[in-house]
Amino acid sequence: MSLYIRLALRAMRVNRLRAALTMLGIVIGVASVIVMVAIGSGAQSRIQSRIASLGANLIIIIPGTVTQAGVRVGTGARVTLTEADGEAIRREIPGIVAVAPQWQGTGQVIAGNVNWGTRITGTTPDFFEARDWDVAIGRMITAEDLESSPKIAVLGATVARQLFGEYDATGLASDGQPILGQTVQLRRTPVIVVGVMEPKGQSAGGQDQDDVVLIPITTAKLRVLGASSANRRSAHSILVEVAEASMLHSIAEDIAELLRQRHRLAPDQEDDFSIRILADVFSAMEGVTRIMTYLLTAVAAVSLVVGGIGIMNIMLVSVTERTREIGVRRAIGARQRDILAQFLTEAVCLSMLGGLIGMAIGVAAAFSIGWFAGWQIALSPMAMLVAVGFSAAIGVFFGWYPAQRAARLDPIEALRYE
Repeated sequence: MSLYIRLALRAMRVNRLRAALTMLGIVIGVASVIVMVAIGSGAQSRIQSRIASLGANLIIIIPGTVTQAGVRVGTGARVTLTEADGEAIRREIPGIVAVAPQWQGTGQVIAGNVNWGTRITGTTPDFFEARDWDVAIGRMITAEDLESSPKIAVLGATVARQLFGEYDATGLASDGQPILGQTVQLRRTPVIVVGVMEPKGQSAGGQDQDDVVLIPITTAKLRVLGASSANRRSAHSILVEVAEASMLHSIAEDIAELLRQRHRLAPDQEDDFSIRILADVFSAMEGVTRIMTYLLTAVAAVSLVVGGIGIMNIMLVSVTERTREIGVRRAIGARQRDILAQFLTEAVCLSMLGGLIGMAIGVAAAFSIGWFAGWQIALSPMAMLVAVGFSAAIGVFFGWYPAQRAARLDPIEALRYE
């Protein structure tokens, strides 16, 4: 076998330009496949990280459409959820890890002569577990805070930077002052900063999750955002964390049944709430991304087939050019299988070398795209092995016919060939 490889490499050295042009289709095909798979895998990894950033096994319940005097009101136009709904979900449905009602709004937060417009979320201690979100500095909201409604706040990382500049792990701002204990104005209400959250990054919709101020839900209703006496126990949304991902849909159905009973909805009435399972939304996105990756990879693989046709074409030309050489080898004792192995090895060497060069170019191109475009790239060793292996298979498939044609040449006719 080593003899055949040496003969193949010598033939490629003799015709360097022709060998390079022959390999070009294989190089482009392998490089394209590696780049497409890297981009697609990176997109799927990005979607999975977004799921993790929102919280594992999370169900979100929001107000749904309601009908008033024959007029249908859009989703969220009327508050239909209550904190008691969350308590009932926790109490009556097994498999629940955390339930966090939320009361939300927007407003300016002011520190000294610096101000920043942000989201304000009143919530409960379960929020941090449901969202799988920890504080970087200070403390979270506690159950005692819900009882006393203190004027305290936990800042998202973006809000902390906008108000106090960069800060270190101990909570010291760029001016040397500690962030914890600072008093800021939140919608003209003075609150004390007791914590800063770990950076969370963007949501799937591109929203900065760190651009938020978290306060106890009772503080939000009584002191900052306000709530009418009728809405004193209401909630804009409820977060529910489920213990097992396999239980998401069954628990969502149980929640829907429980809320319909609690809201006294007749069988012919539609839900006045909406239940969203975030994993389903992201799974759909991931499925679309996977399909697009497959389609783009299939298109890129066409280059491999085109490269294989180029190899077959050049090998046929090579057989014609080397007819006398084949005749001489047969005359001095070479068998048909020796000639077959020689030309088949040459075709495989062309395709394999092209595959290796294509792999190197593909890896470099993937990193370059990730660097300049800011995309997340995930190189797959398996995809690279498959691409190079497929290029070798292309060499065998498209090199078989020219090799057989060379092996079947009549030695006498080959020696007479001019």
